[in-house]
Amino acid sequence: QVVADMREKRYAQEGIGSSYLFRVDHDTIIDATKCGSLARFINHCCTPNCYAKVITIEAQKKIVIYSKQAIGVNEEITYDYKFPIEDTKIPCLCRTESCRGTLN
Repeated sequence: QVVADMREKRYAQEGIGSSYLFRVDHDTIIDATKCGSLARFINHCCTPNCYAKVITIEAQKKIVIYSKQAIGVNEEITYDYKFPIEDTKIPCLCRTESCRGTLN
C-alpha cells in the first residue's frame, strides 16, 4: 500500500490524470498505469455486465474479467470497482438507475 500511495502521488505530480491500480490481495497491488492490457480501461458501473476475479495460475495471481450476461457488439464492458468507503468521495458517472452516486 505504501508503494501504491507513493506512485499515486508521483503520477499526480507528473501530470498523469489517472492511475490504474488494482488490489489483488492484502499485500499486492498491480499497477497498470504506464503499461498493461486494454482491460485497464474498463470503466466502473454500479450495475456492471462483468466482474473481476483474481485467480492463481502456476503460483502467479492474475486478474480475470468474466461476463455476467451476454454483451452485445459495441456495448461497453464494465465492472464494479468496489473501492473502499472513504470520506473523500469519487463521483460515479455510470448514470444507471441504481447508481450509488460514488465509487467509494
